Amino acid sequence: MEVLSSRVLLRSADPERLQTFYRHRLKLAVAREYPGGVVFHAGNGLIEVPAHMSDDVGTGGGADAALWLQVRDMSSAETELRAADVDIVREARTEPWGLVEMHIADPDGRTIILVEIPADHPLRRDTR
Repeated sequence: MEVLSSRVLLRSADPERLQTFYRHRLKLAVAREYPGGVVFHAGNGLIEVPAHMSDDVGTGGGADAALWLQVRDMSSAETELRAADVDIVREARTEPWGLVEMHIADPDGRTIILVEIPADHPLRRDTR
């Protein structure tokens, strides 16, 4: 199997509210729009919020899924998020594995883990 690209689809009972959150509060760039849906750039990945898949969304919120988004500077990201009135679910802290992580949530309760990879972390080392 050859995979050419991928994206995460975030289904929501209220896709317009979710689209607004990712567009205006997180300020993700739009990759494309189509009737009822928006595809956002998320680093080297894509996040799609389709309205046509909203009828069969369960009532469990987003507890069964999480997004992992790497940011360049956690302090700057936190300042921007607070200015956009995004609730910080868990303050930024350095995890035992060395990454700086902060948690926020989208309007459906889906966890978004923001990650800063410190300069001295093994993920930053050139292994060539």
